[in-house]
Amino acid sequence: MSSFLHRLGRASAAHPWRTICAWLIAAGALFGLAAAFGGTPQEDYNIPGARAQVGIEQLREHLPGAGNASARVVVHDPTGDRLGDADLATLESRLKGMPHVVSAVPAQRSADGDTAVVAVAYDVPVTDPDLMGNLDPLDRAVTPLRDAGLQVELGGDVPESAAAPMKGQGEIIGIAAALVILVFAFGSVVSAGLPIASALVGLGVGSAGITLLAATMNVSNSAPMVASMVGIGVGIDYALLLVTRHGEFLAEGHPVTEAAGRAVATAGRSVVFASSTVLVSLMGLRLAGLPTYSAFGFATAIAVVSVAAASLTLVPVLARFAGRRILPRRVRRELARTDGAVATTPGGVGAPDGRLSRMPLTARWARKVSRRPVLWAVAATVVLMTLALPALQMRTWPQDPSSQSTELTTRRAYDLVSAEFGPGANGPLTIVTDRTALSEGDVAEVAGALDERADIVAITPSVTSPDGAITVFDAIPAYGPTDERMGDLVRDVRADLPSGVELTGGTAFFSDIADLLAGRLWIVIAFVVAVSVLFLAMVFRSVVIPIKAAVMNLLSIAAAYGVMTAVFQWGWATDLLGLDQAMPISSWVPILMFAILFGLSMDYEVFLLSRIREEWLRTGDSRASVVQGLSATGRVITSAAAIMVAVFLGFATEVDVVVKQIGIGMAVAILLDATVVRMVLVPSTMALLGDWNWWLPRWLDRLLPTVRAEVTEVPDATPDGAFAEDQVADEQERELIGTR
Repeated sequence: MSSFLHRLGRASAAHPWRTICAWLIAAGALFGLAAAFGGTPQEDYNIPGARAQVGIEQLREHLPGAGNASARVVVHDPTGDRLGDADLATLESRLKGMPHVVSAVPAQRSADGDTAVVAVAYDVPVTDPDLMGNLDPLDRAVTPLRDAGLQVELGGDVPESAAAPMKGQGEIIGIAAALVILVFAFGSVVSAGLPIASALVGLGVGSAGITLLAATMNVSNSAPMVASMVGIGVGIDYALLLVTRHGEFLAEGHPVTEAAGRAVATAGRSVVFASSTVLVSLMGLRLAGLPTYSAFGFATAIAVVSVAAASLTLVPVLARFAGRRILPRRVRRELARTDGAVATTPGGVGAPDGRLSRMPLTARWARKVSRRPVLWAVAATVVLMTLALPALQMRTWPQDPSSQSTELTTRRAYDLVSAEFGPGANGPLTIVTDRTALSEGDVAEVAGALDERADIVAITPSVTSPDGAITVFDAIPAYGPTDERMGDLVRDVRADLPSGVELTGGTAFFSDIADLLAGRLWIVIAFVVAVSVLFLAMVFRSVVIPIKAAVMNLLSIAAAYGVMTAVFQWGWATDLLGLDQAMPISSWVPILMFAILFGLSMDYEVFLLSRIREEWLRTGDSRASVVQGLSATGRVITSAAAIMVAVFLGFATEVDVVVKQIGIGMAVAILLDATVVRMVLVPSTMALLGDWNWWLPRWLDRLLPTVRAEVTEVPDATPDGAFAEDQVADEQERELIGTR
C-alpha cells in the first residue's frame, strides 16, 4: 500500500493541474447526475416492527385522511373573549381549500370559549414533497385571523416538519473556529487553510453523492446535517495529519513533491485505515432496525469517503502550490540558514537538542504520566466513571414540540392545547377496532373499560369507516406524551385490549420506538466493538491494545451519555441552550452517537498508536515509545479534537433540540477522548503494561491478515520494494517478540 500511496501523493503534487482537472471532471459528473437523477431528502415515518404500525395501516386502508399527514390550527383570543362562530367557519372553509386536504374537522372549543382547535387531515403522508417542510398554505389560510388580532399557532405533522429548519450556522461556526485553532497551532495561515480547503471540497462532492442516495432510498432531512458535521471534522483531521507529516519531510530537506509523496505514503495509511474504522462503525447503524438509520449511515459514509479521497489527492496539490510557506516563518528562516534542512523532534521542527525543557509539551506530559502510571490510570478512570453515573438514569423518548423552544409556533400550539384542554390532549391514544371481530356492543365495552381507568380522562365519540370495516375512537390520557408514565400506560392498555383491537397514534408510536431502539442499542454496540477490535488487532498485532481501546472508548462515550443526561434530563444547563425545561434524551440520539463516536475515537487511536508502534519496532523500548509517539501526534490530535469540539458545539446552537443533544453529546465525548483518554489513560496503561501491550498468541498471529496503519520509511516505488518493506517490519516484530 505504501508504494501505491507514495506514487499517488507524488504524482498529485508533481502534476497539480491534472489532479485538479480530474477532480473537476468527477465533481461535474456527480453534480450533473445529482441534478438529473438525484432525489430530495425526506423522512420515512413508517416503523417496520412497531406494533402501532398495524393500526396506522388499517386507518390508511379504510378511513380517508386517517393515518396520513395532519395539522392542528389553534386559535386563541388573548383578551379572553369568546371566539366568533363566523371567524371559525371561514377558517375551516379556507383550510378545506388547501392542496391535499381531505377534511377540516369543525372547531373544538375550550370550556371558556376563548380557544379553539381545528384538525386538518390530508390525503398523503407528511413525507410527500408538497407537504414536507411547507407551511405556506397554512400561513396563508390563517393570516386573516392573525391580522384581526387573534393568536393563531400551528401544530401537528406538517408544521412540525417545517418549524425548526437548519440554519447552517453550525458549519460556519465550526469552520471559523477551525481556522483560528490551526493558525495558533501551526503558526502559518497557509498550513491552517489547507486542511479546511481540502475538507470543504470533499464535503461538497459528498453532498452530490447524498443527493444521488436520496434517489434510491428515503434519506432523513437530518442525515445531510449529520454527514456535514462528521465530514467537516474528519476531513480536517485527515488533511491535518497529512499536512503535519508533509511539513516534517519539508523540514528534513526533501523537495516539495517528494515530501508530499512521503506524507501520503506514511500518514496516508493512517487516513485509509482510520476512515475504514469510521465506515465500519457507521455500517453498524443498519442493525438498529429502522430504515432511517441506514440512510444516516450511508449518507455519512459518503461524506467520509469523499473527504478522505480529497485529503489523499488534494492536500499534495495544495502543498505543492504552498511550497515552503506551509512551514512557520521561524522554520523557513532556519532552513535558509542551515542550507535546506532542520533537525526535527517528533511532533515539531526546529527543536534540535533533546533537552527536556525544549521537548514538546505532550512529551513532557507523557513522561510525567508514565512515572506514576497507576495513580494516573485510576484517576482518569474515576473521572470518566463519575461522569458516566447519570447515564444509569437516562430515559429515552422521541422528542415532541413540548421540548422545543418557545420561539416555535409548534411549541406555542402545544402549550395552548395543554393549558386549555389538558396535557393528554396533545397525545391521544387512538383505538382501532376490527368490526369483523367485534360487534357494536364489543366496541362500546372496550371504550367503557378504558373510560374507567384513572389514567384516562376522556373517550371521544367513535367513528366508523365508510366501508364499515373499522371503528375508531381516541382515549385521552391524564398526562402529556413525554411524561415518564406514558410508556407503562401504553403497555398496560395494549395488554388489556381484546383480539381485533389495536392501539396506535403518535404517542403509541413513540413508546414503540423507545422500546425498539433501547433493545437494538446493545446489538449495535456489540457489532461495532467486535469489528473494531478485530481491525485493531490486525493492524497493531496485539490482543491487549484493541481490547483496551474498546474499553476506553466505551468509557468516554458512557461519560458523554452521563453529561447529556445531566444537561438535558436533569436540566442542569438547559437555560444556556435556549431551552426552558428538562426533557428526556431523544430515542434517536444514543445509537447514532455511539456509531459515529466509536469510529471517530478509533481515528485518534490509530493516529497515536501507529506512531507509538513505529518507535517500539525501532527501539524496543515500550515506555520511551509512548513518550515519542505522544510527542509526535499530540499537537495533531489536540488540534483535531479542538476543531471537532468547535464543530459539534456549533451545531448545538441550532434551534432543533435533537440537533442540540447530538452536538453537545459528541462535543463532550471528543473532548474527553482527546484529553482524559488519549493524554492520560493511554500513556498510563501502556507504561504500566510495557511489552505486554503488544502480546499476540502465535496461532492468532498466523490467522490474522497483516495491515499496517503507518510506516516510517517510504518503500521503493516497485513491487519488490513494497514487499521488502513489509518483510523487514515483520522481521523486526518477530525479533522483538522473540527476545522479550
